[in-house]
Amino acid sequence: MGQSTSSRLFLEVGSRCSFTLWGVKVLKAPGALGTHIIVELSDCSPEILSDVDRVGTILVAAAKEANAEVLQTAFHRFTPQGVSGVVVIAESHLSIHTWPEYGYAAMDIYTCGEKTDPWKACRYAAAAFHAKQMLTTEVRRGMTNEDGVYTHTVGRRTAGAEPVAKNRKLSVVR
Repeated sequence: MGQSTSSRLFLEVGSRCSFTLWGVKVLKAPGALGTHIIVELSDCSPEILSDVDRVGTILVAAAKEANAEVLQTAFHRFTPQGVSGVVVIAESHLSIHTWPEYGYAAMDIYTCGEKTDPWKACRYAAAAFHAKQMLTTEVRRGMTNEDGVYTHTVGRRTAGAEPVAKNRKLSVVR
């Protein structure tokens, strides 16, 4: 009880792989725990973007293309147009909102673990929506710094040789 809050938080800092928090050993992530791809799809098929069933089918297929395990889906069609939806996967989620009147879709693809490839989901969805252009930003999430604080990296390289995030623009999808 006589210890200050800061000394109780970090009683001992061990190796780069663990630290002690309130007397409990906590593992630090060895790298990013997840990859989050923010996707802007332009010049898509307005007919597809308006069809709630097709949008849902495409996102589920994209999740499977990424080798993800689909758990649940929820999609809604707006009046007069547009669709929002999410595919919950064991590894996190895929989400979308469409603006058929602009031929535009905003997607988020977030996966954790080593077995999934979110870029496969991204490319699959872009092709299925007939997007002519795609702009993406990759965010590497769940990385710990020297103090054990979780952080993320957006579209840049760290000081090391390993690229931890990408910022890509693909002019032509097909």
